[in-house]
Amino acid sequence: MMSNSVAIVTGASQGIGRATAIRLARDFSSLVLIARDEAHLQETAQKAKSFGAESLVFALDLREPASPDKIVNETLGRFGRIDAVVNIAGAVPQIDLLEMTDAQWDDGMALKFHGARRLTIRAWDALKASRGSVVLLSGLAAWDPKPGFAAVAATNAAIIALAKAFAEQGIKDGVQVNSVSPGAVMNEPAAIIF
Repeated sequence: MMSNSVAIVTGASQGIGRATAIRLARDFSSLVLIARDEAHLQETAQKAKSFGAESLVFALDLREPASPDKIVNETLGRFGRIDAVVNIAGAVPQIDLLEMTDAQWDDGMALKFHGARRLTIRAWDALKASRGSVVLLSGLAAWDPKPGFAAVAATNAAIIALAKAFAEQGIKDGVQVNSVSPGAVMNEPAAIIF
């Protein structure tokens, strides 16, 4: 474990976000866990503690433009640094291309794309100072879009482009940026479907 190291993980209450946070608890001394579901975030924090990581929990909606300021200000106030930002949050509607409303498109982009963009920008100076890292979670739908997953595919493709732009800036600023595109993951909602 890196002593005095801090990772912010969004979407940490369930699925890939929760699993990532628990895994990072072995490598980082402190985690900042973000999602809308505080009860599940507290469960993630308890599991992270069993691996030795202290957690700061934020039950916030990253669709709200003020959320990144609160997260970064309180993280720096408590831990004094940020070494990694792992942007996983993002429930994008899986609605047919011809049926999806503008509001549904906007809502999907607000959380996954704009939430990640705002948080990364707000944390950038701290990441420069620590020579830290950013991960933006995309998905395979970006590479193989289908009508029933149009919003997922379009948002994930936008995440990949955003990551490339941040990565180029990161070369200048000493911040490593990557996009990760996992395939299907068996989580609780998927288990119910199958």
